[in-house]
Amino acid sequence: MKTEENIEREGQLTGETGDDIAAEILDALREKNETLTTVESLTAGMISARLADIPGCSDVLKRAYVTYCDQAKHEMVGVKDLTLEKYTAVSAQTAQEMAQGGARAAKADACVSATGYAGPAAGPQDDSAGLVFLGCYYHGRTEVERHLYSGGRNEVRQMAMNDALRLLLRMVSG
Repeated sequence: MKTEENIEREGQLTGETGDDIAAEILDALREKNETLTTVESLTAGMISARLADIPGCSDVLKRAYVTYCDQAKHEMVGVKDLTLEKYTAVSAQTAQEMAQGGARAAKADACVSATGYAGPAAGPQDDSAGLVFLGCYYHGRTEVERHLYSGGRNEVRQMAMNDALRLLLRMVSG
């Protein structure tokens, strides 16, 4: 049901994900007459915005949830309070429930989720900045990836968006 990968990125962007990947995602789903939603925390709508850059995306992208706080994750897409308490908002379990709950709430065929710490670090002992979990639900299957990025806040968010789109493309194309 869930695959978790540990992926570490260096401090540079690994190449911007161009509109071509977003277009591939939309084309793949459009060809199958399927729909998509997003549930975003640290990316705060960047994934859905990239998809919306493509003309005609509205026939595939039906909803986009920005669930920046725990309450929004619970109320909007059904992440369990127990999950948030036990594992925190930045966890594989939460990314999985975000992806599954987003698909369910939007009645979508696919959903990609992103949750993490963009930074900066809260102090010298804080090593959580750059920790990101991405989830993707498609046809009853959910995959979760764990990423550890280095770089500034905006770089972390950009890399998370790029990798979320790559994960989504892999799931809907495979």
